[in-house]
Amino acid sequence: MAELYDLREMEERVVLAAVSTQEGETAAASLDELEELARTAGAVCVAKVIQNRESIHPGTYLGKGKIDEVKELVWELGATGVICDDELSPAQLKNLEEALDTKVMDRTMVILDIFASRAHTREGKIQVELAQLRYRAARLVGMRASLSRLGGGIGTRGPGEKKLEMDRRLIHQRIGQLKGELEEVKRHREVTRQQREKNHTITAAIVGYTNAGKSTLLNRLTGAGILAEDKLFATLDPTTRSFTLPDGQQILLTDTVGFIRKLPHHLIEAFRSTLEEARYSDIILHVVDCSNPQMDMQMHVVRETLRELEIVDKTVVTVFNKIDRRREQLEAGGQGETALVPRDFSSDYQVKISARTGEGLQELGEILETIIRSRRVLLRKIYPYSQAGRIQTIRRYGQLLKEEYGEDGIHVEAYVPAELFGELWKS
Repeated sequence: MAELYDLREMEERVVLAAVSTQEGETAAASLDELEELARTAGAVCVAKVIQNRESIHPGTYLGKGKIDEVKELVWELGATGVICDDELSPAQLKNLEEALDTKVMDRTMVILDIFASRAHTREGKIQVELAQLRYRAARLVGMRASLSRLGGGIGTRGPGEKKLEMDRRLIHQRIGQLKGELEEVKRHREVTRQQREKNHTITAAIVGYTNAGKSTLLNRLTGAGILAEDKLFATLDPTTRSFTLPDGQQILLTDTVGFIRKLPHHLIEAFRSTLEEARYSDIILHVVDCSNPQMDMQMHVVRETLRELEIVDKTVVTVFNKIDRRREQLEAGGQGETALVPRDFSSDYQVKISARTGEGLQELGEILETIIRSRRVLLRKIYPYSQAGRIQTIRRYGQLLKEEYGEDGIHVEAYVPAELFGELWKS
């Protein structure tokens, strides 16, 4: 009888390790997030280890005693690798692999791996490969020894083993080529953006911590039909859809990639062109998961990332999502509605919604109407019938409030873009 072989990829069992350099539960919360990242990448966490130190060990990340403890855990639990909660230097990666005698990855590697599996558009794939190559170029020396042990699984998707074996010269050549391709995509995006400006279209970028519900919100408002899962980085490629507000005005909504604490610098650099959608938008919709106990930290991470991307001086609407889940949590804890008051003093507007049930979406629509109206000028004018074509321009780019036909002409009252006011006022 022929022997059967199970060709499925072996399940990755990983030990998570972190160094805590400050008091509090910051390291524990970060490690919980790392566990979620590992799960999203297809691995199972079998143990977590936190070492309290004044600073990260420059040579091995963890101290000698903790390395011995992790090595024992790997052997006892049959783990296939170790994931560290910070980005490791080439020396740390090499020394730790030698000391533990197993595959070692860091937080950046896991995030890059998830991105590699989620990128579907040409731009997304270019950005991920660019980020991976930049990250790995500096680590070729440290990783070369472990290539024979890598196999499948986390940290190996995307460019893969063959590219890792290329020398630095070829990798930098490829990086240059990818940057050129990205510039081409950027130019195309610029043309699209200029067309929107020409059409006086108001745009809003949906930003937020990963898994805050950005894609669910876009789907709910526009029927975009994009993937929305309860996973980190469920969607990667930006999606833009038109949304018609209750008063008939139109706005373009763009879903952007989710942020996360310790977001790798390589990713911010590679995804800068995508994230520029937020920079050139008129409104920032900052979606926050208000049911998450780490809500304040997540809001801080998003604000800092936006600052790093030089996205400032925008009208910001903080959208506290998953309010239904937050209400359930409070009821379970015996707390009343009075505790249900999340705040963001750094934003211009705030609204509590549930993208899943639709609660609060009408109020969100009204806020967007108010913002758009504040950017427009009220026009009251009587047009002669020979200029009836102007009414069509107002309908297309503004909000027509009144249109009455009298003997002396067409009586119009409308909100129009400021830059069109002068042209429409001329008789």
